[in-house]
Amino acid sequence: MHYEGNMIRPPSEANSILLQATVGCSHNKCTFCAAYKGERFKIKSDDIIMEDIAFAAQYCRRQDRLFLCDGDALIIPQKRLVKFLTEIKRQLPWVTRVGTYANHKSLSMKSLDELKELRELGLKIAYMGLETGDDQTLKHVRKGCDSEKMIAMGKKCREAGIQLSITVLVGLAGRERSQEHAIATGKVLSAIDPEYVGALSLMIVPGTELYTEYEAGDFPILEPDEVLTELGTMIANTNLTNGLFHANHASNYLPIRAKMPEDKEKTLALINKALDGKVALKPEWMRAL
Repeated sequence: MHYEGNMIRPPSEANSILLQATVGCSHNKCTFCAAYKGERFKIKSDDIIMEDIAFAAQYCRRQDRLFLCDGDALIIPQKRLVKFLTEIKRQLPWVTRVGTYANHKSLSMKSLDELKELRELGLKIAYMGLETGDDQTLKHVRKGCDSEKMIAMGKKCREAGIQLSITVLVGLAGRERSQEHAIATGKVLSAIDPEYVGALSLMIVPGTELYTEYEAGDFPILEPDEVLTELGTMIANTNLTNGLFHANHASNYLPIRAKMPEDKEKTLALINKALDGKVALKPEWMRAL
């Protein structure tokens, strides 16, 4: 396989074939993210991608899922993406699911019919970083869109029959807007109604603009109890018809895996127990990105 740069994939794609179709992130402006700093976004050549598909056909027969890396492979023009997915389907018939990252920009560039075409060719899940439903925070972290656009693009993805996994960041709004961020995020998640939600707790990375704010004293990091309070508010304001709300990433203080809506009240009770000191939290040294 031909891999370049700082390649990243979702935790749930740990056992997938990793096919790198793009390098970097097409947006790459978020103030909290250092994943692709210094990398210029590009789509890899057809020849390289086809070589890697052929390699996977020979050496990756035990893996039945494939993930298109990097930060936003969905932005590849439709004709080329159809070509790649068709070849994956032809050479890797045992692959049951193809996944990719998606953002508001790439989803807006695809029509509903184009997304449905990709779904028919095996693209069955997209991972979208919402981070927050609070418009003020979205603007502050330079996400590049507002909550209304996020809702529209999330709904379009779901209407196309592509499962949606949405990431949110607890602590991203700082202390002053913690509750506004939590409530607004819950409302946006409810409007989109994705199959999966993954909540991460903010960890500030050196070299990012948000880290510069933190060093200057302009951005306070939430204490563990504040993180839990914010997460509880977010879950309380999230209504999913049939989804999984995960907060079991290595960055989180309290591992949570809730089937919504049936586990909602039980999960809120668990958070309250943790706030009362009756449930142990992950120590700081064990947290990681």
